[in-house]
Amino acid sequence: MELTETDLTIATEKGTLRVPLHEVHRAKRVPPARRPPAADVIALELAANDAWPAPTQSRLGSWILRAAGNWTGRANSALAVGDPDRTLEAAIDGVVEWYAAHGQQPLINAPMPLAAPVNAALDARGWTARPLTLMQTGPVAPLLTTIPAHSDLPPVDLADTPGDDWYAMVAEHKGTLPPTAVRILTGVPEVVFAHVRDTDGSLLAVARGAVTGPGRWLGISLLQTAPAARRRGIAQQVMRGLAQWATQRGSTRAYLQVEERNTAAVALYGRVGFSTHHTYLTREAPAA
Repeated sequence: MELTETDLTIATEKGTLRVPLHEVHRAKRVPPARRPPAADVIALELAANDAWPAPTQSRLGSWILRAAGNWTGRANSALAVGDPDRTLEAAIDGVVEWYAAHGQQPLINAPMPLAAPVNAALDARGWTARPLTLMQTGPVAPLLTTIPAHSDLPPVDLADTPGDDWYAMVAEHKGTLPPTAVRILTGVPEVVFAHVRDTDGSLLAVARGAVTGPGRWLGISLLQTAPAARRRGIAQQVMRGLAQWATQRGSTRAYLQVEERNTAAVALYGRVGFSTHHTYLTREAPAA
């Protein structure tokens, strides 16, 4: 927070907000919640990048420039962590030039509060923001104890490769999967694909798990349940199955990424021990 003779400037997760003093009737400084160390945020973001590997990547200092034919924001945005090895304004210019050379709209993934200066600079340039995403983390072991094994539910089958119907269910949520999507989903050394089938063979739920990084993080993604199979505990059973697989590979911590506005999913993850480690915004450059 910054106070001048004319304005009150407040730092928020979505950037900075300047309020004229004559519009402020009452103010109170609230102590910030405990923030994770910058090194922990960077390590987790790099593990998540390894788990969702864009086929085209380049470096701008420590920033990672990623392109994957516009399939998902994560794989097609510059990850603004660490030192870009130039001024912030020059780094943003470099991102714009790189994406222009690849025929894509410039996007920047800005973890908060680590990248608050980046977000403030992008605000000044008129960049817009997609919905806030929560990077949530939790221990793996409680997933095996807090989620009971239900013998009346179909089993969770874990496979090294996804089936055609697995891809089809994901496409219902993520849109048509181009070849780059398949490369992202399967291009990790330690990856597994969860399938839950009904007695007639129809697919009830899917998910993907990947173990990456020096911290052996389990990344849970693409957890989806067919509408007719919801509210039966199947999603939790899938998470339990992924936790068993990851435990065998030395993983003790898990993460997932969920939009803040997806309140149902946030509530589900909270019930099994996940909480928000940090947040991030995907920023979009204004149209040329």
